[in-house]
Amino acid sequence: MNSSEHIVALCGSQRDGSHTRHALERALAAAESNGATTDLVDLAALDLPVFDPDRTDAGDAPELRRRVRNADGVLLGSPMYHGSYSSVLKTALDYCGFDEFENSTVGLLVVSGGGFPTPALEHLRSVARALDAWVLPHQVAIPDSHSAFEDGQVTDESLVERIDTLGTDLVEYAGVESYPETTAACAVPTAD
Repeated sequence: MNSSEHIVALCGSQRDGSHTRHALERALAAAESNGATTDLVDLAALDLPVFDPDRTDAGDAPELRRRVRNADGVLLGSPMYHGSYSSVLKTALDYCGFDEFENSTVGLLVVSGGGFPTPALEHLRSVARALDAWVLPHQVAIPDSHSAFEDGQVTDESLVERIDTLGTDLVEYAGVESYPETTAACAVPTAD
């Protein structure tokens, strides 16, 4: 594990006291405890107008791209809205492209006030893969967020472990484009 890894998290929530932000902070703390430097990009604090392909440098888009491009691993976090991820995160991803994500390691975290946020995780995974990122198989889904947090802290120990694992995995696999090849893992049994 390289102690110089830099992990950037994009927070797709604009709500004060956001559960998404708290969960991302927990994952970044785990990354820091594994030797990484971190950067939480609060998309609500950036000026990112709705994406216009004729104005790719609008507002704070150049700053956003620079921060993502400087990352060895990117954590995408969002609340689930109408079965998908937030519009502010969609806009941020629209301003980015292959220069920011190609061959990058990406982790996913989605928070839902209701049921399990599987569709939003699948949508984020599809977008990251379309940008040629390597998406970690481990992801974090936080359903029923109103009962999962108390005073900004995650209350379920198994969920704390999943979030910490995500932060750790981002550091461990930063810069990895695929699983390391091993002959044992790829061995195919033959008939005698």
